[in-house]
Parts: sequence; structure tokens; C-alpha cells
Amino acid sequence: NAPNVVLVPLSSPAKNIEQLIAHAKSKPGALNFGSNGNGTLPHLAGELFKSMTGINMVHVPYKGAAPATNDLMAGQIQLIFIVPSGLEQHVRSGKLRALAVASSKRHPVFPDVPTSAEAGLPGAEFDGWYGLLLPAATPREIVAKLNAAIVETLSDNSVRARFADIGQDIPPREEQTPQALAAYHKAEIDKWWPLIKAAGLKAE
Repeated sequence: NAPNVVLVPLSSPAKNIEQLIAHAKSKPGALNFGSNGNGTLPHLAGELFKSMTGINMVHVPYKGAAPATNDLMAGQIQLIFIVPSGLEQHVRSGKLRALAVASSKRHPVFPDVPTSAEAGLPGAEFDGWYGLLLPAATPREIVAKLNAAIVETLSDNSVRARFADIGQDIPPREEQTPQALAAYHKAEIDKWWPLIKAAGLKAE
């Protein structure tokens, strides 16, 4: 799992999520949120944030996270939802401000930043995630053998430490089964598909 963080530039008047929502509502359509492209998780996160809060923001898609982050620091866009790997230096140096971790638990890179629920917006969770998928016809014994090898690798302390260094979380062992991934995959579709249809979003 790769939790997203809500970031604003230092010039933003918002010091927390409540102030961000109030600021956005005071200037409908004036705030721009960036993403690393149409249909990406940061884009969907912004649309979910809009839906949950009733605010009006303009989406600005970029060709990648780097140009979006640069424009955020320059104040060209007012917020972004992003996996914070490599961005902690900009937060610590004061160029960016982290308002909330859009996940069920705090981020190891930003232990002092509240979760969305702690910040007053429960349900605003935008975890990115990675899973290994195979063709549906793959024999079950091959699936089981690959799963066992991957689970063993992910239990290695050096592997876990490397993932932690880049702000990613390895789920508990009981959640590393083919059945658990299938259930999580379905839950993600059920969560995001209605929003995608309501917003009229299309992949590019």
C-alpha cells in the first residue's frame, strides 16, 4: 500500500483540512488541484475529496508527479494528493505543508501529520496499492507457489525496511493471499466506479 498525502504550498492560508475546505468554499472554482495525469489515483482522490466536501475545484493534469510538484511549490496549483516518496525534504524545508494522510493510519514518513479521519474527514482514504495479477487460466498450484515465494520475500526485514524508506506499507501476512487481493480489488472497484461515472471521467 502507498498512502497519499494532502499537500499545499507554504503560501496556502490553510494549516489543516478544515481550513482548506473553508478556503475552497469561500472561493468556488478558484482552487486548482494537480495530479500526475487524468484517471490516476491523485486525480480520483481529488474528485472524491470534492464529492465528500461539496467544494468546487479545478483539476489540472500533468505528465507525471514531478512537474505537478514543481508547480505546487511555485504556487501555480493550490493542492495535490500524492504518494509522498521523496517529498519529505520539501515538507521539512518548509516549501510544502502536509495537511493529512489520506489513509486509515499515519504515514511513517510523516508521523506528526494526522490521518484524514483525525483531521475531521473520515472516509477520505486514497491508498495506492500494488498487487501481482496473472491470467485467469493460470493453474492454482502455480498461483500458490508464486504467492508463497512473494510472501516469504515480503517477510524479509531488509525488504520491509526498503519499502518503509519509500513510504510504502506491506500488509499483514493474512492479507497477502490471492483471496484477500481479489476481495480488495473488488472493493476498490465498488468504491471508485460510481465516482468515475458520476464525474464522467475517461482514461486517456
